[in-house]
Amino acid sequence: MPSRREHFAALVSRQPGNELFRFSLAQALVAEGRVEEALVHFQTCAEGKADWMMPRILLGKVLLGLARTAEARPWLESALRLAVDQHHEEPEQELRALLADLRT
Repeated sequence: MPSRREHFAALVSRQPGNELFRFSLAQALVAEGRVEEALVHFQTCAEGKADWMMPRILLGKVLLGLARTAEARPWLESALRLAVDQHHEEPEQELRALLADLRT
């Protein structure tokens, strides 16, 4: 039986434009500790759907984990704007805290 990563990698190879498959692949890669490989998939999702908050949050967090703060900040700020606009209170609070930590 293929792993979750292998399953979604196969789906992405057949349908590279499917952001949902890419998002699931990115999550599976992160779960396996393959965070750098996940970056391109989260970024493709975020760039493909201007109103999709979650890939921006996860991309920002992965970049923070890689100590790439300058790259993470605009993704987290974009996610915060979407959280506010879409009335997602918990992500909004989390993003405000993450961004506040970046300022200190």
